[in-house]
Amino acid sequence: MRDSAQNLSAIRKQLIEDRSLREAAVPETFQSGHLPLDAYLDGGFQRGQLHEIFADGTDNNGSAAGFAAMLSLRALHKRTQKGPQTGDTALWLRTIDATHKGGRFSPSGFAELGGDPSSLLMAVAPDDTALLRCAADALRCHDFGVVIAECWGTPSTLNLTASRRLTLAANHTGVTAIMLRLGAQQQPSTASTRWLVRSAISNPLEANAPGHPTFDLTLLRRRSGASGKSWRVEWNRDARSFREAARYVQPARSRQRAPVLGAMVSLPAGKQAEYRRRIKQSA
Repeated sequence: MRDSAQNLSAIRKQLIEDRSLREAAVPETFQSGHLPLDAYLDGGFQRGQLHEIFADGTDNNGSAAGFAAMLSLRALHKRTQKGPQTGDTALWLRTIDATHKGGRFSPSGFAELGGDPSSLLMAVAPDDTALLRCAADALRCHDFGVVIAECWGTPSTLNLTASRRLTLAANHTGVTAIMLRLGAQQQPSTASTRWLVRSAISNPLEANAPGHPTFDLTLLRRRSGASGKSWRVEWNRDARSFREAARYVQPARSRQRAPVLGAMVSLPAGKQAEYRRRIKQSA
């Protein structure tokens, strides 16, 4: 009898949480700046919701991390007075294992994207369980505007219940949650949107300077609408905004390589020499 009562209590609690998610008022949105993408999302990304970002293979981990950083800048940009008011600081959460796999975060790289390193806080958790607990606690704090949780692999702790907890916390305060999933498989979640990111060739600027960071984005899942559509976007650091990517123009010299989008996260120790060797071989 006691077990039955506990099960009924758990089911009742889950139903209340699910009803809260369904009956919550339509949250404020922030635009990416890419007009067709924002129109497809009915005005843009929803604040106070969970958004998932997946990399299209390990070669695109840096691009996915860069997209997460750029999206956080958009979430903090030009906040209106509508809805719950949150802070103008972003929190980036990682695990110790992530620092070994992805290297250290580059403040100068964040500045090159148009961000202010002083407005970004970095925190390192000992494991995935602590990471998710810290993310939920941070999302309940109005002093943050965005919380990014960088999670590697597919940990068992990141289940539907964990994502529901993050969504409820974000919805309560209006703080936007971004889950960066690297080397991961898709799982059921309550995320508002789920994205697949891969790098794309960018047009070189004058004097063959590196072009604007360019991505191919695919909307894998959308909780409140259609999905499956893809866009090619580029990032304008001066406007801190995405826009439609210009058509790629082949360089005049056939052996000239197009600028490569640099990773937001530096290469792990010992792999930089291997990276340079591969570049020389491809020349």
